[in-house]
Amino acid sequence: MEDSTAPDGGTGTAGTATVVGVGGAAEATDMVLNIGPQHPSTHGVLRLRLVLDGERISRAEPIVGYMHRGAEKLFEARDYRQIIVLANRHDWLSAFSNELGVVMAVERMLGMEVPERAVWLRTLLAELNRALNHLMFLGSYPLELGGITPMFYAFTEREDLQAVLEEVSGGRVHYMFNRVGGLKEDLPAGWPGRTRAAVAGVRERLGRFDDLVLGNEIFRARTRGVGVLSPEAVHAYGVSGPIARASGVDFDLRRDEPYLAYGELADTLRVVTRSEGDCLARFEVLLEQTRNALELADVCLDRLADLPPGPVNQRLPKVLKAPEGETYAWTENPLGLNGYYLVSKGEKTPYRLKLRSASFNNIQALEHLLPGTLVADMVAILGSFFFVVGDIDK
Repeated sequence: MEDSTAPDGGTGTAGTATVVGVGGAAEATDMVLNIGPQHPSTHGVLRLRLVLDGERISRAEPIVGYMHRGAEKLFEARDYRQIIVLANRHDWLSAFSNELGVVMAVERMLGMEVPERAVWLRTLLAELNRALNHLMFLGSYPLELGGITPMFYAFTEREDLQAVLEEVSGGRVHYMFNRVGGLKEDLPAGWPGRTRAAVAGVRERLGRFDDLVLGNEIFRARTRGVGVLSPEAVHAYGVSGPIARASGVDFDLRRDEPYLAYGELADTLRVVTRSEGDCLARFEVLLEQTRNALELADVCLDRLADLPPGPVNQRLPKVLKAPEGETYAWTENPLGLNGYYLVSKGEKTPYRLKLRSASFNNIQALEHLLPGTLVADMVAILGSFFFVVGDIDK
């Protein structure tokens, strides 16, 4: 079959191809439909090449690379302080969590112990960042299915949490607050109280999403039983995070291989799972994880209040060099497993820093999931994968 679609993928345009039969008559073939790379349904510059049989998808191919930044190569030309600014941008909704992977890898190479106060602060900020990430998708997913109101509520809640993160770090989206050996600086006066109030306010209002979204018959009709991802497919494609747990894969690094202070939070940490594996289950997991992130934030605030004053970082040499060797550090980011494979030759810059991002693996499962579904359900399935395009292209 010859694909007659525009080579650049077009903007949600469709192309058809025909072949000439034995008697000279034209035989209609399957339609090729390009969604993206610029399209309201794709969150950004992602292209989906769909082959259709009528209204049903017979083949799907995710095509990435339209916003590739070459971050992994840029890591090799920056020192260990500078690469943090690159690392926090691939998933721009999870900037603080992205920074963690880099500094944890370097600290492991150095054999460095981080002050206890910094450990609990990092855990607190990581959970606030998790709630921020999830709130964006809790608002944007209903919007993609035609419900605009939840987006306004989601941004209202995000603003409350965004304000305290901006106050402590000085950054609104890209925080640059992690440092090798701890954090940039200690908390502003009165910040814990303002954060506790913000967390309480957001938790109190999260019920709106139960009423507006989960209680909406149209939303449930568009998502229940749609886009069912099996546990076998989760394992085959390396899917992780809320999407994997919505398919019954009970895995969370915070519990199963604890880092930061998560080992001491076992009584509060809830690994939310569902067995259905459909779009509705993925949304439910996201909402419950948001609630749990706020609970974890409260416990971290309580523990910080009990800690004596102390440093939040280690004194570092002017030129920081990691010893020769290699290590792998991974974290449970809001969207799934995020890993850094660091190779050092003893210089001030990494010899190699390979990034394993959650969305890259997660989006590959669409090749398995979309065939056999209706085009009308494609948007619901795509939106329920909660991805950030920069996390795919790196």
